[in-house]
Amino acid sequence: MSKYTEDRVLDVRGQLCPMPVIHTAREIKKLEPGQILKVLGTDRGSIADLPALAEDTGNEFLSWHEEGDVLVFYLRRGEGATQS
Repeated sequence: MSKYTEDRVLDVRGQLCPMPVIHTAREIKKLEPGQILKVLGTDRGSIADLPALAEDTGNEFLSWHEEGDVLVFYLRRGEGATQS
């Protein structure tokens, strides 16, 4: 059970780099500042890529964990997040 309540869920399971990052960047732009995006993926490269995306765009990377073979990520839309 996560301590975060997501406002939107993005399922990128089965997709390989760079697609999880591209889809996450596109989806987080749809959120209002402060809202949370939950990302479900299987590409282990996302463990490094999604925190880097958040840092580069002014969003907040909250956490990640594994649920079986699925990687679960939580990101919060930043107040001054860029559109990159």
